[in-house]
Amino acid sequence: MRQPIYKSRPIEPNPARFGGQRINEYILMSEAFSNAYLVTTSEGAVQINAGMGMEAPVIEANFREFCELPLHSLILTQGHVDHVGGTAYFRERNPGMCVIAAADNPEHQAYDARLAPFRGNRSAFAFSDKFTAAFNYYHQQGYSDFPAQDSPEADVLVEDRLAFELGEVEFEIIALPGAETNDSLVVWLPRQRICFTGNLFGCPFGHFPNLVTIRGDRYREALVVANAVKVIRDLEPETICYGHHGPVIGARLIEEELTALHGAIMYVHDETVKGMNEGKDVYTLMDEITLPPEFEVGQGYGKVSWSVRAIWESYAGWFHHRSTTELYNVPRSAVAADLLDLAGGACAVLTKAEEKFSAGEHEKALHLLDTIRDAGAESAQSRALGVRIHESLLERSSNFWLSAWLKNQVRLLTD
Repeated sequence: MRQPIYKSRPIEPNPARFGGQRINEYILMSEAFSNAYLVTTSEGAVQINAGMGMEAPVIEANFREFCELPLHSLILTQGHVDHVGGTAYFRERNPGMCVIAAADNPEHQAYDARLAPFRGNRSAFAFSDKFTAAFNYYHQQGYSDFPAQDSPEADVLVEDRLAFELGEVEFEIIALPGAETNDSLVVWLPRQRICFTGNLFGCPFGHFPNLVTIRGDRYREALVVANAVKVIRDLEPETICYGHHGPVIGARLIEEELTALHGAIMYVHDETVKGMNEGKDVYTLMDEITLPPEFEVGQGYGKVSWSVRAIWESYAGWFHHRSTTELYNVPRSAVAADLLDLAGGACAVLTKAEEKFSAGEHEKALHLLDTIRDAGAESAQSRALGVRIHESLLERSSNFWLSAWLKNQVRLLTD
């Protein structure tokens, strides 16, 4: 009987620390916000991903513990900042190094740059503490000269597939646009049956993917992600070197996990589409659709309910046909003060919120507290109840993003 791998693997991404790891006699790993790998050959080394700018010297030091080979190539599995940011650092130290990325990498980096302030602010709730801890750790290690974050231009852009050989190792680069980003790719070593997937299916292996992140990003199409899972499964890898944490080893284990993941994505997609065609609203489907046992995967990064909404909106857009008010620029919060007046004031609404919380109806209690807040009638009592509700929800959460959001809300409510 299958034992889902997500139950035995970590979830959260963490910044690079000093100390590399040898995966086998020719592959090295440096964990980072997104792992970097070094494939060593008799004619040089190929690095996969560059980390963030601040992580690049740490990654280099970790590889230099084992290997002094010059870099022949640097392959970027996607355009996110934690994959590409250290590229300039490695270019400077490896003249002639070839940087390889997917064809849409320039567009993706331009897209990221266009929204950098917005996305930085929206990601802070999840990562600000991790960055603070990382910089404190680096200072303790005597490392404080941080390279700038790079937005590199690749020397070679891959439209579909690209194969090359270095020493005794054959490399095949397979573009899979749209799975994690529109410039996603994987690196396949066919002789060794090892696949470097980056964050192709999200951050932790064995979990439902984030079809849209709550920090804000483009929607990822469920069918595109499912196809990427199938492509990797059909390679029949014996080892997957993932974007975070250690490798996944064992052909049967990998086949079972990718089959379950593919099935889970397709099930959620098909059930969402079925419900839409039956006239069900998105909130009903978010509540009703759960994974059957044969497709059990973790929900520590993406969540099924969030993915139901992402699938709905990727097909149907933001207008849910619930109210004419959706079509105008006056939000529900504009009548919050009127609702408080009708309810008998903030104290009456706060009492009802307490009742909902006591009955285990946390979300309804938060709706009532939102009305108090939107009316400008927050009090120490309403904020204290908000803290209790968020802490209670946090106790139940095993999802990285949700937990980070709830922790930050507690912090904001207690400030």
